[in-house]
Amino acid sequence: MPGLIRGVARTAVISGTATAVSNRVSRRQAGRWAQQEAAQQAPVQQAPAQEAPAPAPAAAPGPGGDPVSRKIDQLKELAELREQGVLTDAEFEAQKRAVLSG
Repeated sequence: MPGLIRGVARTAVISGTATAVSNRVSRRQAGRWAQQEAAQQAPVQQAPAQEAPAPAPAAAPGPGGDPVSRKIDQLKELAELREQGVLTDAEFEAQKRAVLSG
Protein backbone atom coordinates (compact mmCIF):
# COMPACT_ATOMS: atom_id res chain seq x y z
CA MET A 1 0.00 0.00 0.00
CA PRO A 2 2.77 2.55 0.74
CA GLY A 3 4.21 1.89 -2.73
CA LEU A 4 0.88 2.69 -4.34
CA ILE A 5 0.52 5.93 -2.39
CA ARG A 6 4.09 6.89 -3.28
CA GLY A 7 3.36 6.24 -6.97
CA VAL A 8 0.18 8.28 -6.88
CA ALA A 9 1.96 11.13 -5.07
CA ARG A 10 4.82 11.09 -7.59
CA THR A 11 2.36 11.19 -10.48
CA ALA A 12 0.54 14.12 -8.87
CA VAL A 13 3.80 16.05 -8.43
CA ILE A 14 4.89 15.42 -12.02
CA SER A 15 1.49 16.39 -13.34
CA GLY A 16 1.40 19.53 -11.22
CA THR A 17 4.89 20.52 -12.32
CA ALA A 18 4.04 20.00 -15.98
CA THR A 19 0.89 22.09 -15.58
CA ALA A 20 2.77 24.88 -13.80
CA VAL A 21 5.48 24.96 -16.47
CA SER A 22 2.91 24.92 -19.24
CA ASN A 23 0.98 27.79 -17.64
CA ARG A 24 4.17 29.78 -17.13
CA VAL A 25 5.22 29.27 -20.75
CA SER A 26 1.76 30.31 -21.93
CA ARG A 27 1.84 33.49 -19.85
CA ARG A 28 5.35 34.40 -20.99
CA GLN A 29 4.52 33.77 -24.63
CA ALA A 30 1.28 35.77 -24.39
CA GLY A 31 3.27 38.67 -22.93
CA ARG A 32 5.83 38.48 -25.72
CA TRP A 33 3.12 38.34 -28.36
CA ALA A 34 1.43 41.36 -26.80
CA GLN A 35 4.73 43.27 -26.91
CA GLN A 36 5.34 42.26 -30.51
CA GLU A 37 1.82 43.22 -31.48
CA ALA A 38 2.17 46.60 -29.83
CA ALA A 39 5.48 47.17 -31.60
CA GLN A 40 3.97 46.18 -34.94
CA GLN A 41 0.94 48.43 -34.52
CA ALA A 42 3.03 51.49 -35.45
CA PRO A 43 4.45 50.20 -38.77
CA VAL A 44 1.19 48.67 -40.03
CA GLN A 45 2.54 47.89 -43.50
CA GLN A 46 5.42 45.75 -42.20
CA ALA A 47 3.32 43.60 -39.84
CA PRO A 48 1.52 41.50 -42.52
CA ALA A 49 4.78 40.86 -44.39
CA GLN A 50 6.41 39.52 -41.20
CA GLU A 51 3.44 37.42 -40.14
CA ALA A 52 2.83 35.73 -43.51
CA PRO A 53 5.89 33.42 -43.48
CA ALA A 54 5.35 32.24 -39.90
CA PRO A 55 2.20 30.10 -40.45
CA ALA A 56 3.69 28.22 -43.43
CA PRO A 57 6.37 26.34 -41.42
CA ALA A 58 3.90 25.63 -38.62
CA ALA A 59 1.38 24.14 -41.06
CA ALA A 60 3.93 21.88 -42.79
CA PRO A 61 4.59 19.45 -39.88
CA GLY A 62 0.87 19.15 -39.04
CA PRO A 63 -0.03 16.39 -41.54
CA GLY A 64 2.57 14.00 -40.06
CA GLY A 65 0.34 11.60 -38.21
CA ASP A 66 2.81 9.18 -36.67
CA PRO A 67 3.76 9.60 -32.99
CA VAL A 68 7.49 9.90 -33.70
CA SER A 69 6.91 12.92 -35.98
CA ARG A 70 4.75 14.57 -33.34
CA LYS A 71 7.43 14.06 -30.68
CA ILE A 72 10.08 15.49 -32.97
CA ASP A 73 7.87 18.50 -33.69
CA GLN A 74 7.24 19.02 -29.96
CA LEU A 75 10.97 18.84 -29.23
CA LYS A 76 11.67 21.38 -31.99
CA GLU A 77 9.06 23.73 -30.53
CA LEU A 78 10.56 23.34 -27.06
CA ALA A 79 14.02 24.09 -28.46
CA GLU A 80 12.70 27.22 -30.15
CA LEU A 81 11.08 28.37 -26.91
CA ARG A 82 14.37 27.81 -25.07
CA GLU A 83 16.29 29.79 -27.72
CA GLN A 84 13.77 32.63 -27.43
CA GLY A 85 14.27 32.70 -23.68
CA VAL A 86 10.72 31.60 -22.90
CA LEU A 87 11.96 28.39 -21.26
CA THR A 88 14.90 28.04 -18.93
CA ASP A 89 17.28 25.12 -19.43
CA ALA A 90 15.72 23.30 -16.46
CA GLU A 91 12.20 23.81 -17.81
CA PHE A 92 13.33 22.64 -21.23
CA GLU A 93 14.86 19.47 -19.79
CA ALA A 94 11.71 18.74 -17.75
CA GLN A 95 9.45 19.21 -20.79
CA LYS A 96 11.81 17.18 -22.99
CA ARG A 97 11.68 14.28 -20.54
CA ALA A 98 7.87 14.51 -20.48
CA VAL A 99 7.68 14.40 -24.29
CA LEU A 100 10.11 11.52 -24.58
CA SER A 101 8.45 9.47 -21.85
CA GLY A 102 4.92 10.06 -23.16
